[in-house]
Amino acid sequence: QVQLVESGGGLVKAGGSLRLSCAASGIIFRFKDMDWYRQPTGKQRELVARIDSSGNTNYSDSVQGRFTISRHNDKSTVYLQMNSLKPEDTAVYYCHILGTDFWGQGTQVTVSS
Repeated sequence: QVQLVESGGGLVKAGGSLRLSCAASGIIFRFKDMDWYRQPTGKQRELVARIDSSGNTNYSDSVQGRFTISRHNDKSTVYLQMNSLKPEDTAVYYCHILGTDFWGQGTQVTVSS
């Protein structure tokens, strides 16, 4: 049974930082490409960052230079380090396995101005 469990969300002031974690189970993690998505209230879910099984990364223009995605294969965990946070980063953040319908439950990130 595949499970993705996010953690690390919370309330932070603009300019602050948070690190999200997503622990995966039920898969051979090191072979999977992993995504972080976010969904602001009332808006569509959008791709934030992706890391492939080789560690190559891609970011949306809105977070490039501020967010860093990484992975620890021995811990079956993908991370999203978020720096210089802005109020427009407020959303529920989800991790996802590329090419599947497997999603985590989401973790709320709220950035106050």
